[in-house]
Amino acid sequence: MVRRNNIFANLDWVSILLWTVMLAFGWMNIYSANIMEADGGAFDFTQRFGKQLLWIGASILLGALLLALDAKFYIYFSYILYAILIGVLMGVLVFGTEINGARSWFVIGGFQLQPSEFAKPITALALANLLTSHNFNLRKFSHLAKTGAIILAPPLLILLQPDLGSVLVYFAFIFVLFREGFSANIMLLLASLVLLFFATLMLDKVILLLIIVLFGILIYMVVSKSFKKGIVNALWVAGVFGALFGINKLFNTGFSTYMLAIATVIPVAVALGIRGIRTREYRHLKILAGVLIAIFFTIAVDYSMHNVLKTHQQHRIYVTLGLEDDPQGVGYNVNQSKIAIGSGGFSGKGYLNGTQTKLHFVPEQSTDFIFCTVGEEWGFLGTTFLILLYVAFLLRLIMLAERQRSSFSRVFGYGFISILFIHFLINIGMTLGLLPVIGIPLPFFSYGGSSLWAFTMFLFIFLRLDANRLELLR
Repeated sequence: MVRRNNIFANLDWVSILLWTVMLAFGWMNIYSANIMEADGGAFDFTQRFGKQLLWIGASILLGALLLALDAKFYIYFSYILYAILIGVLMGVLVFGTEINGARSWFVIGGFQLQPSEFAKPITALALANLLTSHNFNLRKFSHLAKTGAIILAPPLLILLQPDLGSVLVYFAFIFVLFREGFSANIMLLLASLVLLFFATLMLDKVILLLIIVLFGILIYMVVSKSFKKGIVNALWVAGVFGALFGINKLFNTGFSTYMLAIATVIPVAVALGIRGIRTREYRHLKILAGVLIAIFFTIAVDYSMHNVLKTHQQHRIYVTLGLEDDPQGVGYNVNQSKIAIGSGGFSGKGYLNGTQTKLHFVPEQSTDFIFCTVGEEWGFLGTTFLILLYVAFLLRLIMLAERQRSSFSRVFGYGFISILFIHFLINIGMTLGLLPVIGIPLPFFSYGGSSLWAFTMFLFIFLRLDANRLELLR
């Protein structure tokens, strides 16, 4: 019989071992990336590696504290913690310190704290509480609206700082919803919106609009099983556009082809909507709604790119997609990172022997771009080891999540797994130039106290819940 009161006997020591290896390997690379600046040895607390040692020690104490709390504490106080979080995120907008163009930090003396990092585990707690509450059903609109409010409130406040990288991470919670019975059709819709996002950036606006309309007509033809109706609708769209184009030329109104195409959609959509309601062709109305959502989404993306994002953020995205080439500007970080990783070869230059990182050719080599430090000094073998380490950690966490009797523990576990996976994927992807540079650290590995403590909270709360896995907490 398992002793429920013996926390340490029930702890998953494999996860703790993997966590320890990440911390140790991460500190070694932080030390290597900053050793040229050190005068006081490994315990020089004025340097990044010295500060990281302090934060690692504090994270161990934090983990012990989280294990000491009763597992039900995290259920009973999740909403209170969430309310405090919202207040803190509002407070940082007023009282926070602006660093690198974002008002995301509280600075007290020489100590910096980034509340957006702690928002992730606390949001996961509140989401787990909501999804496992009595009679909760994700397929009910009111319940889905509550879920959306819990997930979206923190990133909306973080967007005001602005911190785009932290905002994008919240999309990871969609994996949690899918695990808990979220509609596969909605998941497919979200995936389509992601593809449409990239298409908006890479294609001409008029061509993209034409593709959306033609795709909608094609689906209509398949659903209605009528080739004739599809052709009629296509001719109708072409006729309205032709009329508007002719009027524009005749009166020289100066409207662009894109504006004329948007103007064409409005009367056609109204007419098709009225006809669909009269004939009760509700499947056809869904197709029309899908086309309109796609069109308005592309408009929103185009507007956000040119009016919400800052110029350097736009360039980072365009450079990543290959639409711009700027190796000495916004693409410099990625370009130097790839050079550093490539120079490591199969087995690397050797620990403490990296030249690209030592001479600071790679900016942020101990934070967002620490993966290139591993690539240069440890080579292909080192980067493969690091990737496999994270994969093993993620698989272990999935195994823990699936063995939970408590729904609350399972949902929180998948919240942790999803956020960890997105961080891992984006950080390494942007270091290799596969994804835009959005300033996301590598969990448990990159330099920084806020990120380390936040992910330590994630891990040890989950381990505390797992230690009570034989109890039905909720």
